[in-house]
Amino acid sequence: MTNEVQSQKPKKYDLEERTARFGEKIIDFAKNLPKNAINLPLINQLIRSATSIGANYMEADGAESKKDFEHKIAICKKEAKETKHWLRMILRANPNKLEECQKFWQEAQEFTLIFSSIIKKKKEF
Repeated sequence: MTNEVQSQKPKKYDLEERTARFGEKIIDFAKNLPKNAINLPLINQLIRSATSIGANYMEADGAESKKDFEHKIAICKKEAKETKHWLRMILRANPNKLEECQKFWQEAQEFTLIFSSIIKKKKEF
């Protein structure tokens, strides 16, 4: 990433930046989990779903139609919900990670509510 891009201040509420940072934080969190037979598949799934939220939001932002936009936002919501599931499984396998998992779960829940609201508002128009 260039210094120019990094130095730009995010907008007051920038969902693109927020979803990207969430994915980055999940990656950093996953790097610190023990690598064992139980954790490895859980980590893989968690990273896939958590980083997919931002990727699909980027795709929605560039959607070519209202239908395509709604579809991509629905995927964002689905991935946020799936992320909550994988966080629950990670917590079961790593009870010492309660505080971090709760924080990430809450963020994923907020994304679920945000994307639900976007879907609802788009359908009203």
